[in-house]
Amino acid sequence: MYRLGWSHQKQTCASVRQAVAWCYRGGSISAEPRINDRIRVPEVRLVGPSGEQVGIVPLAKALELAQEYDLDLVEVAANARPPVCKLMDYGKFKYESAMKAREARKNQAHTVIKEMKLRPKIDPHDYDTKKGHVVRFLKQGDKVKITIMFRGREQSRPELGFRLLQRLASDVEELGFIESNPKQDGRNMIMVLGPHKKKTEAMAEAREAQAARKAERQGVTSEETSEAPAAETEAAEAPVVEAEAEAPAENPEA
Repeated sequence: MYRLGWSHQKQTCASVRQAVAWCYRGGSISAEPRINDRIRVPEVRLVGPSGEQVGIVPLAKALELAQEYDLDLVEVAANARPPVCKLMDYGKFKYESAMKAREARKNQAHTVIKEMKLRPKIDPHDYDTKKGHVVRFLKQGDKVKITIMFRGREQSRPELGFRLLQRLASDVEELGFIESNPKQDGRNMIMVLGPHKKKTEAMAEAREAQAARKAERQGVTSEETSEAPAAETEAAEAPVVEAEAEAPAENPEA
Protein backbone atom coordinates (compact mmCIF):
# COMPACT_ATOMS: atom_id res chain seq x y z
CA MET A 1 0.00 0.00 0.00
CA TYR A 2 1.40 3.36 -1.05
CA ARG A 3 1.77 5.94 1.72
CA LEU A 4 2.23 9.67 1.15
CA GLY A 5 5.39 11.33 2.35
CA TRP A 6 5.36 14.13 4.88
CA SER A 7 5.56 16.86 2.26
CA HIS A 8 2.66 15.35 0.31
CA GLN A 9 0.59 15.06 3.50
CA LYS A 10 1.15 18.76 4.21
CA GLN A 11 0.05 19.65 0.67
CA THR A 12 -3.08 17.50 1.05
CA CYS A 13 -4.03 19.15 4.36
CA ALA A 14 -3.48 22.57 2.83
CA SER A 15 -5.73 21.64 -0.09
CA VAL A 16 -8.48 20.49 2.27
CA ARG A 17 -8.29 23.72 4.27
CA GLN A 18 -8.42 25.76 1.06
CA ALA A 19 -11.47 23.81 -0.13
CA VAL A 20 -13.25 24.41 3.19
CA ALA A 21 -12.40 28.11 2.97
CA TRP A 22 -13.84 28.28 -0.54
CA CYS A 23 -17.03 26.61 0.68
CA TYR A 24 -17.57 29.22 3.38
CA ARG A 25 -16.48 32.19 1.29
CA GLY A 26 -20.07 32.85 0.29
CA GLY A 27 -20.70 34.55 3.67
CA SER A 28 -21.59 33.73 7.24
CA ILE A 29 -24.94 32.24 8.21
CA SER A 30 -27.39 34.92 9.28
CA ALA A 31 -28.75 34.65 12.81
CA GLU A 32 -31.84 36.70 12.01
CA PRO A 33 -35.16 34.87 11.58
CA ARG A 34 -36.75 34.47 8.18
CA ILE A 35 -39.67 36.75 7.43
CA ASN A 36 -42.46 36.94 4.83
CA ASP A 37 -41.35 35.67 1.40
CA ARG A 38 -38.11 34.20 2.81
CA ILE A 39 -40.08 31.45 4.56
CA ARG A 40 -39.93 28.33 2.32
CA VAL A 41 -42.29 25.77 3.88
CA PRO A 42 -45.73 24.64 2.72
CA GLU A 43 -47.49 25.29 6.06
CA VAL A 44 -46.78 26.93 9.40
CA ARG A 45 -48.16 26.96 12.93
CA LEU A 46 -49.42 30.53 13.16
CA VAL A 47 -49.54 32.72 16.26
CA GLY A 48 -51.65 35.88 16.11
CA PRO A 49 -50.56 39.46 16.92
CA SER A 50 -51.80 39.18 20.52
CA GLY A 51 -50.27 35.74 21.09
CA GLU A 52 -53.41 33.75 20.29
CA GLN A 53 -52.99 30.34 18.65
CA VAL A 54 -54.43 30.38 15.12
CA GLY A 55 -53.32 26.82 14.30
CA ILE A 56 -51.62 25.15 11.35
CA VAL A 57 -52.37 27.07 8.16
CA PRO A 58 -50.88 27.11 4.63
CA LEU A 59 -48.08 29.57 4.08
CA ALA A 60 -50.14 31.49 1.52
CA LYS A 61 -52.93 31.96 4.07
CA ALA A 62 -50.46 33.16 6.71
CA LEU A 63 -48.98 35.72 4.29
CA GLU A 64 -52.48 36.87 3.40
CA LEU A 65 -53.30 37.44 7.07
CA ALA A 66 -50.03 39.35 7.50
CA GLN A 67 -51.01 41.71 4.67
CA GLU A 68 -54.48 42.09 6.13
CA TYR A 69 -53.13 43.14 9.56
CA ASP A 70 -50.32 45.20 7.93
CA LEU A 71 -47.74 43.14 9.86
CA ASP A 72 -44.84 40.79 9.09
CA LEU A 73 -44.84 37.01 9.20
CA VAL A 74 -41.81 36.09 11.32
CA GLU A 75 -40.46 32.57 11.82
CA VAL A 76 -39.86 32.29 15.58
CA ALA A 77 -39.20 28.52 15.85
CA ALA A 78 -37.59 27.18 12.68
CA ASN A 79 -36.81 23.71 14.11
CA ALA A 80 -40.42 22.92 14.99
CA ARG A 81 -42.52 20.74 12.70
CA PRO A 82 -44.20 22.66 11.21
CA PRO A 83 -42.24 25.87 11.92
CA VAL A 84 -43.89 28.35 14.26
CA CYS A 85 -44.52 31.82 12.80
CA LYS A 86 -45.96 34.92 14.42
CA LEU A 87 -47.62 38.04 13.10
CA MET A 88 -45.72 41.09 14.38
CA ASP A 89 -44.12 44.40 13.46
CA TYR A 90 -40.61 43.12 12.73
CA GLY A 91 -38.98 46.58 12.78
CA LYS A 92 -40.41 47.35 16.22
CA PHE A 93 -39.42 43.86 17.41
CA LYS A 94 -35.78 44.37 16.33
CA TYR A 95 -35.65 47.78 18.02
CA GLU A 96 -37.02 46.44 21.31
CA SER A 97 -34.62 43.48 21.19
CA ALA A 98 -31.67 45.81 20.62
CA MET A 99 -32.72 48.02 23.55
CA LYS A 100 -33.06 45.00 25.86
CA ALA A 101 -29.62 43.73 24.85
CA ARG A 102 -28.15 47.18 25.44
CA GLU A 103 -29.74 47.40 28.90
CA ALA A 104 -28.44 43.92 29.74
CA ARG A 105 -24.91 44.92 28.73
CA LYS A 106 -25.18 48.08 30.81
CA ASN A 107 -26.17 46.14 33.93
CA GLN A 108 -23.63 43.39 33.32
CA ALA A 109 -20.81 43.48 35.85
CA HIS A 110 -17.26 42.60 34.86
CA THR A 111 -14.95 42.02 37.80
CA VAL A 112 -11.63 43.71 37.07
CA ILE A 113 -8.38 43.09 38.93
CA LYS A 114 -6.45 46.32 39.36
CA GLU A 115 -2.78 46.28 40.30
CA MET A 116 -0.89 48.59 42.60
CA LYS A 117 2.91 48.38 43.05
CA LEU A 118 4.74 49.58 46.14
CA ARG A 119 8.30 49.55 47.47
CA PRO A 120 9.16 48.30 50.99
CA LYS A 121 10.61 51.71 51.99
CA ILE A 122 7.88 53.82 50.43
CA ASP A 123 7.61 57.50 51.33
CA PRO A 124 4.60 58.39 53.57
CA HIS A 125 3.19 60.79 50.97
CA ASP A 126 3.50 58.18 48.21
CA TYR A 127 1.85 55.63 50.50
CA ASP A 128 -1.15 57.92 51.02
CA THR A 129 -1.45 58.42 47.27
CA LYS A 130 -1.30 54.69 46.55
CA LYS A 131 -3.78 53.98 49.33
CA GLY A 132 -6.18 56.51 47.80
CA HIS A 133 -6.07 54.60 44.50
CA VAL A 134 -6.76 51.32 46.31
CA VAL A 135 -9.73 52.89 48.11
CA ARG A 136 -11.14 54.14 44.80
CA PHE A 137 -10.77 50.71 43.18
CA LEU A 138 -12.50 48.95 46.08
CA LYS A 139 -15.35 51.47 46.05
CA GLN A 140 -15.87 50.65 42.37
CA GLY A 141 -16.22 46.96 43.27
CA ASP A 142 -12.90 45.87 41.73
CA LYS A 143 -10.29 43.57 43.18
CA VAL A 144 -6.82 44.98 43.82
CA LYS A 145 -3.56 43.09 43.46
CA ILE A 146 -0.90 44.65 45.70
CA THR A 147 2.69 43.95 44.66
CA ILE A 148 5.69 44.77 46.87
CA MET A 149 8.85 45.00 44.73
CA PHE A 150 12.15 44.11 46.42
CA ARG A 151 15.50 45.24 45.01
CA GLY A 152 19.03 44.37 45.99
CA ARG A 153 19.48 43.76 49.69
CA GLU A 154 15.78 44.35 50.33
CA GLN A 155 15.18 40.72 49.31
CA SER A 156 16.79 39.59 52.55
CA ARG A 157 14.12 41.44 54.58
CA PRO A 158 10.71 40.17 53.40
CA GLU A 159 9.18 41.16 56.74
CA LEU A 160 9.23 44.81 55.57
CA GLY A 161 6.91 43.97 52.70
CA PHE A 162 4.70 41.79 54.89
CA ARG A 163 4.22 44.56 57.46
CA LEU A 164 3.46 47.08 54.70
CA LEU A 165 0.79 44.80 53.23
CA GLN A 166 -0.77 44.22 56.63
CA ARG A 167 -0.82 47.97 57.26
CA LEU A 168 -2.54 48.65 53.93
CA ALA A 169 -5.11 45.90 54.53
CA SER A 170 -5.85 47.38 57.97
CA ASP A 171 -6.28 50.89 56.52
CA VAL A 172 -8.89 49.76 53.96
CA GLU A 173 -10.62 47.04 55.99
CA GLU A 174 -13.94 48.95 55.84
CA LEU A 175 -13.97 48.64 52.04
CA GLY A 176 -12.17 45.37 51.35
CA PHE A 177 -10.79 42.15 52.80
CA ILE A 178 -7.73 40.01 52.19
CA GLU A 179 -8.77 37.55 49.51
CA SER A 180 -5.28 36.12 48.99
CA ASN A 181 -2.74 36.26 51.83
CA PRO A 182 0.71 37.74 51.18
CA LYS A 183 3.07 35.31 49.47
CA GLN A 184 6.54 35.56 48.03
CA ASP A 185 6.81 35.36 44.23
CA GLY A 186 10.45 35.69 43.23
CA ARG A 187 11.54 39.24 43.96
CA ASN A 188 7.97 40.34 44.66
CA MET A 189 5.43 39.80 47.42
CA ILE A 190 1.79 39.68 46.33
CA MET A 191 -1.51 40.13 48.14
CA VAL A 192 -5.04 40.39 46.67
CA LEU A 193 -7.76 42.53 48.24
CA GLY A 194 -11.42 41.88 47.47
CA PRO A 195 -14.22 44.46 47.83
CA HIS A 196 -17.05 44.03 50.34
CA LYS A 197 -19.53 45.39 47.78
CA LYS A 198 -20.40 43.56 44.63
CA LYS A 199 -19.71 45.18 41.29
CA THR A 200 -23.43 45.54 40.54
CA GLU A 201 -24.05 47.33 43.86
CA ALA A 202 -21.15 49.70 43.25
CA MET A 203 -22.44 50.47 39.74
CA ALA A 204 -25.96 51.12 41.06
CA GLU A 205 -24.66 53.50 43.75
CA ALA A 206 -22.55 55.34 41.18
CA ARG A 207 -25.59 55.80 38.91
CA GLU A 208 -27.68 57.08 41.84
CA ALA A 209 -24.97 59.55 42.84
CA GLN A 210 -24.69 60.77 39.24
CA ALA A 211 -28.46 61.23 39.02
CA ALA A 212 -28.47 63.14 42.33
CA ARG A 213 -25.70 65.47 41.13
CA LYS A 214 -27.57 66.07 37.87
CA ALA A 215 -30.81 66.86 39.72
CA GLU A 216 -28.94 69.24 42.02
CA ARG A 217 -27.39 71.09 39.08
CA GLN A 218 -30.79 71.39 37.41
CA GLY A 219 -32.29 72.71 40.66
CA VAL A 220 -29.62 75.43 40.94
CA THR A 221 -30.17 76.41 37.32
CA SER A 222 -33.94 76.70 37.80
CA GLU A 223 -33.47 78.88 40.92
CA GLU A 224 -31.15 81.23 39.04
CA THR A 225 -33.66 81.44 36.19
CA SER A 226 -36.55 82.25 38.56
CA GLU A 227 -34.52 84.92 40.41
CA ALA A 228 -33.56 86.74 37.20
CA PRO A 229 -37.11 87.94 36.24
CA ALA A 230 -37.71 89.11 39.81
CA ALA A 231 -34.56 91.24 39.74
CA GLU A 232 -35.56 92.72 36.37
CA THR A 233 -39.03 93.57 37.73
CA GLU A 234 -37.57 95.37 40.76
CA ALA A 235 -35.17 97.28 38.53
CA ALA A 236 -38.03 98.37 36.26
CA GLU A 237 -40.26 99.52 39.14
CA ALA A 238 -37.58 101.50 40.97
CA PRO A 239 -37.45 104.52 38.55
CA VAL A 240 -41.24 104.80 38.62
CA VAL A 241 -41.26 105.14 42.41
CA GLU A 242 -38.54 107.80 42.30
CA ALA A 243 -40.40 109.73 39.62
CA GLU A 244 -43.53 109.77 41.75
CA ALA A 245 -41.56 110.93 44.76
CA GLU A 246 -39.87 113.78 42.84
CA ALA A 247 -43.08 115.00 41.16
CA PRO A 248 -43.92 118.60 42.40
CA ALA A 249 -47.05 119.05 44.41
CA GLU A 250 -49.88 121.05 42.82
CA ASN A 251 -50.21 124.69 43.91
CA PRO A 252 -53.54 125.04 45.73
CA GLU A 253 -53.55 128.79 45.19
CA ALA A 254 -53.51 128.36 41.44
